[in-house]
Amino acid sequence: MPVPEMAVSPIKSLHWEHFPPMSQRRVYCTPVYHEGLLYVLGGCNETGMPLDSVEVLDVESQTWSQLPPLPTARAGASAVIVGGQVMVLGGMNQQQTPLATVEMYHPDQGKWEPKASLSQPSMGVTAVEKDGKVYALGGMGVDTTPQALVRTYEAEKDQWQPLTSMPTPRYGATPFVKGDKLYLMGGRQGKMPVTALESFDLETKSWTRYACIPSRRAFSCCATNERSLFSLGGLQQPGPHNFYSRPHFVNTMEEYDLDQGVWIKPGRASRMREKRADFVAGCLGGRVIAVGGLGNEPAPLSSVESYNPVKRRWESVAAMPTGRCSSALLQTNSMLVVIGGVAQGPSNAVEALCLQESV
Repeated sequence: MPVPEMAVSPIKSLHWEHFPPMSQRRVYCTPVYHEGLLYVLGGCNETGMPLDSVEVLDVESQTWSQLPPLPTARAGASAVIVGGQVMVLGGMNQQQTPLATVEMYHPDQGKWEPKASLSQPSMGVTAVEKDGKVYALGGMGVDTTPQALVRTYEAEKDQWQPLTSMPTPRYGATPFVKGDKLYLMGGRQGKMPVTALESFDLETKSWTRYACIPSRRAFSCCATNERSLFSLGGLQQPGPHNFYSRPHFVNTMEEYDLDQGVWIKPGRASRMREKRADFVAGCLGGRVIAVGGLGNEPAPLSSVESYNPVKRRWESVAAMPTGRCSSALLQTNSMLVVIGGVAQGPSNAVEALCLQESV
């Protein structure tokens, strides 16, 4: 049976939109999106201190409002929308230690409410909402060890219940939900990047391990379209045989075919045009998009490129208005919103690559 062609939007359907800047410059902030509102929670300010400030952007009117501050200042937290409420969990506090506290914002009441804490303080928790349930996976503990914990939140009881632990302890992993499977890709264990690719079956509550990401790269990025998972760019560490060489930026793209269950052998054309790390990536109009980051330039990159899976090659996209690295990314069906990060110092820029649907 022939595989149907994927629909890929033309490059000219992608354009950048400038949103008004945030009132607060921030890096390592946490964005969530619900019904036209973009919430930006916490993060670090110019002096590296975690913030309790929360701002919300009405995307249509392009106006920002200040919300009541987080009860616990935090950076690098995780957040999900559950039942129309904003749940924030984990992250780092002002003493630079991981947090167990969980807080819920009720937009209808305009206030925060403490919820049951995580069983262990965790930074870099991977949090996913599916069918009204919240899953919190992994994290880094107070002693800096990576965790394999998997917890699910039961709203009626305000309780976290343990589930089967992950095969590979890690924090900062990228999640992708495909049907009733939750895939976890990459992440870190201390300074070491993790290459494990695993999935959690939300029905059977069991884990499956797949072939690892072929190469080990720090500050790489993961993205997905309907058919594949992608591991992009990053900083390649020198191998055991050439240990005098220095870490270097790479333009690697490795693609995992979900149907075939294999990593596709990369061709020359599958490499990104630019070597980059600490960037953001997502998928718009069937294309994989890589935005900004750090490369072999003195300043953060503003370049943007997109992989066309039908032509199997990378194509340049209009540059991001403000070159940045360490940004937060928020993805919807029609836009990739790049929030804060580092330009010269922490940035307050909010810019969206938008997909103009053909009328």
